[in-house]
Amino acid sequence: MAKSEKNNKKNKAQVGNGKKDKVSLKEYINGVRLEMKKVIWPTRSELGAYTVSVILVSSVFTLGFWLIDTGFLAVLRGILGITM
Repeated sequence: MAKSEKNNKKNKAQVGNGKKDKVSLKEYINGVRLEMKKVIWPTRSELGAYTVSVILVSSVFTLGFWLIDTGFLAVLRGILGITM
């Protein structure tokens, strides 16, 4: 194996070892600020539409789970002969 191949394997091993350089708190906060500038925030109308969508979908799933739970309870009561 050539020397350059060994060096390439060694460099790849060093890069992939999962260790990261430690950064100061100030550098971390600056990095967070830079990333937050890249975020595209929704407009007020988009936010309202998203909120309504989340509430509607949550309500549908809640109703669906309640119906399934009630059905299983009725089946179990019938199998076990439980009366209230």
